Amino acid sequence: MNSLNNAQRINMKKLLSHIPSQFILPIFILGGIIAGLGGYTIYMSRVHSYLSDDPSACINCHIMTPYYQSWDHSSHAQWATCNDCHVPHDNIINTYAFKAKDGLYHAAVFTLRKEPTAIRPKDASYSVIMNNCIRCHTQLNTEFVKTGMIGYCDVKEGKGKACWDCHTEVPHTKISSIVASPNAIVPLPKSPVPQWLKERMKK
Repeated sequence: MNSLNNAQRINMKKLLSHIPSQFILPIFILGGIIAGLGGYTIYMSRVHSYLSDDPSACINCHIMTPYYQSWDHSSHAQWATCNDCHVPHDNIINTYAFKAKDGLYHAAVFTLRKEPTAIRPKDASYSVIMNNCIRCHTQLNTEFVKTGMIGYCDVKEGKGKACWDCHTEVPHTKISSIVASPNAIVPLPKSPVPQWLKERMKK
């Protein structure tokens, strides 16, 4: 362990020897500020909540409130979370890779205030959603009505219909934007302020 620490110190000294001495302190200060702001942003945006299956994580972004409310009042709320429909379930790597890619895209769009009034899935999401419809309703889709024999790529080629072409109200009804449901009642996101700090602020 000591030899490893000594090697690390030597490597750090070598690295710092290439940097003019007047820049070393400002670089460390700047690095600390960036790390601090990064940590604060991660904490305040409740990034950890997106690792769960809790649908209320979606309403960290207020624009998702009508979609949460329509799901909450649907029959799907008893059986399926947002992740059950909106992320792939073929393996855990694909699940979290898809969540990360979608999450970063959404974060960028919402941060830049470029979100559309009516949110629509992209083709990759449509494919995942339809695959999950078939996955959850396997017997119905593959034995009875045979609709599960096609995928979303076939739908795009005009070889069949997507599930939602017929089931237009499932599960989000026809609500398509925050404007269509301005008074949606949903649980408020949990405060990022720790309880001990709240108690100190009361005194």
